[in-house]
Amino acid sequence: MVTSHILGYPRIGERRELKIALETFWRGEVNEAYVREVGAHLRAANWARQTRAGLGFVSAGDFAFYDQMLNQTVLLGCPPRRFGFDPRHLSLREYFMLARGNADQPALEMTKWFDTNYHYLVPELSEATRFDGGPEWYFDEVREALGQGTPVKPVLIGPLTFLRLAKSTRRGWSRLRVLDALTGAYAAILERLKAMDVEWVQIDEPALCLDLEPAWLDAGASAYASLSARAPKLLLATYFGSTEDYLDRIARLPLHGIHLDLVRAPSQLEKWRAQLPRGWVLSAGVIDGRNIWRTDLRRALATLQPLHDSIRECLWIAPSCSLLHVPVSLAGERRLDPEVRPWLAFADEKLDEIRILAAALDRGESAVQDALEASDAARRARRSSVRAINAKVRSRMAKLVPALFDRTAPFTERIGKQRARLALPLLPTTTIGSFPQTATVRRTRADFRRGAIGHLQYLEAMRAEIRRAIERQDALGLDVLVHGEAERNDMVEFFGEQLWGFALTQNGWVQSYGSRCVKPPIIYGDVFRPEAMTVDLARYAQSLTAKPVKGMLTGPVTLLQWSFARDDQPRAETALQIALAIRDEVQELEKAGISIIQIDEPALREGLPLKKRDWAAYLDWAVRAFRLAASVAADETQIHTHMCYAEFSDILPAITAMDADVLTIETSRSNRALLERFGAFEYPNEIGPGVYDIHSPRVPQTEALIRLIERAGEVIPLQRLWVNPDCGLKTRDWPETEAALRNMVAAARHLRARVLPAETDCSGV
Repeated sequence: MVTSHILGYPRIGERRELKIALETFWRGEVNEAYVREVGAHLRAANWARQTRAGLGFVSAGDFAFYDQMLNQTVLLGCPPRRFGFDPRHLSLREYFMLARGNADQPALEMTKWFDTNYHYLVPELSEATRFDGGPEWYFDEVREALGQGTPVKPVLIGPLTFLRLAKSTRRGWSRLRVLDALTGAYAAILERLKAMDVEWVQIDEPALCLDLEPAWLDAGASAYASLSARAPKLLLATYFGSTEDYLDRIARLPLHGIHLDLVRAPSQLEKWRAQLPRGWVLSAGVIDGRNIWRTDLRRALATLQPLHDSIRECLWIAPSCSLLHVPVSLAGERRLDPEVRPWLAFADEKLDEIRILAAALDRGESAVQDALEASDAARRARRSSVRAINAKVRSRMAKLVPALFDRTAPFTERIGKQRARLALPLLPTTTIGSFPQTATVRRTRADFRRGAIGHLQYLEAMRAEIRRAIERQDALGLDVLVHGEAERNDMVEFFGEQLWGFALTQNGWVQSYGSRCVKPPIIYGDVFRPEAMTVDLARYAQSLTAKPVKGMLTGPVTLLQWSFARDDQPRAETALQIALAIRDEVQELEKAGISIIQIDEPALREGLPLKKRDWAAYLDWAVRAFRLAASVAADETQIHTHMCYAEFSDILPAITAMDADVLTIETSRSNRALLERFGAFEYPNEIGPGVYDIHSPRVPQTEALIRLIERAGEVIPLQRLWVNPDCGLKTRDWPETEAALRNMVAAARHLRARVLPAETDCSGV
């Protein structure tokens, strides 16, 4: 019999039950016991789904109230000592403080999980770090799963990946110095699982798909040599890339099996077939855990059947990675485009695909003939759909020439014209784009979607919100304003609703971090902009004030990365199609009198391939897509872009090549380290380092903000420095937002007055 399993399952719930529980707890409306009860219900439901699908194991330990890396930090007992928490008696409230900060301490740094849009919390390690274990949560969940009656496969983030993704809190101190202590903590965890009669443990090591230096490979070998003696059987799970570079070393580890991502890296299979150690399980990840397209079951069987013939019961089948990255179920999608719907598979449908593949291998294809024919029919329908091809888009793509990717003049010439037009003071203050999405705003949008109010009533309500946002910003004294994005449910979904070639879901929620969930659009065809998307409201906002109001757009790479992209053409081609649509919007905003246009690209870094040898090709088309979107702007029009929650220091040349006039970045959680790298690189254009963390409920004080801006001025000349929060403010409330921005403006004015005499005209500085 073929063993089927998954590496993890979505934890938010089909109706975002986890999100609702967390946010009511944070508001003080429910207690800790209620949140734990919701978590237990979600875990039980997830295990029931896996059992119904006939999986050989259910996965335990993949649930987290906020983040799996934070869970691993808690399990190991190594939360930062700066919080003063007792690791063994950590409360759920303290757990959330690690993620969100408190009055005394900023939250753990947050960044992207490899090349996904999921954010993890970065462990902090130092010579003082101890791994003495935490509360019993993880083991309690394994006991819960064991009580369900189906074999259980607990999941752990492996020691190599945990250490690689952690950060040192002291410059020059190597994280490898805690390897022995860390390995001892893992050994203790595995020993306890073995005592609980757990047969298999999945230990996730996606770091083995990165570029690893010899010292890190040696560290991994050392760790696993120490773990094997007291552990259950270990399935080493790799995903998001290929392990070919390290195959020989991995195959010598004292393990019992390897999981391979055969969607992202199918070429590694043949080498593993030839070198698979005797007795090892090979878990074949043939179903895409990152995207929502229905699996070509016959193609998957063509991969699996030779493996099954040669290694028989040592073949396991699975998705390529955890299903955390896809929505829960298609069952509730009653309004999804009926032509597109049969092409899709969410988490529950992927469980069924695993069941079909296992049955075909065990009992022959005739046993699942109807399912195979349905798969074939869906694939034929998608391939022949006339809606996927747009002749106008194809014609424009064929006419792209190098001149379309460049601004008319270099930055050194543009900036003088922009300063003359905008007349901004030294250290101009602004925000990233969104303002609090109040219950009233959300209710109005919901009423409009279900037809309870008409278009005119909805438009008037949105204009009223924009007017209030402009008035508040004027009162606060901000220099460059935004309209607040009251009409936007999400920075990607909003544009997906208006662009042809995109399909939208009702309940296709995916966790981004904590309680933050997004509904990625589905790109199924050529992308075309039929009409202006943001111009009317931008024009209206600008009419309310003499100060510049930014036009707000999402960039082509982010629209691609944060959607479920089509897999039937190169991603570079889709990115350029989107760029043409955004280019048209930039041109119309400019014609409407908008003098500053922000094209956000927070996903640029996230799209990097895991191996550096593949970076150049990606960065080439990603930068070209941004430049195609922005280059239509006149010299006097200032182009901004925003990036956040990722490590950008290793792609600074590419960021410079984007040629945005102003770049705003997140730096508050990284202790200014990222800004220092921009300074050392001598980034040539203007830059706005985020001066406070918008994901924390803490209101920054003016004195602290003054010190942060002063530190920024030590690495970036004040004449090129902007002052802003580190991200959008949609998740905050208005009193907190206004208090923080009031302090931010006061800090900028204080430094302005110190640097310049009161009578000096700061415009053009």
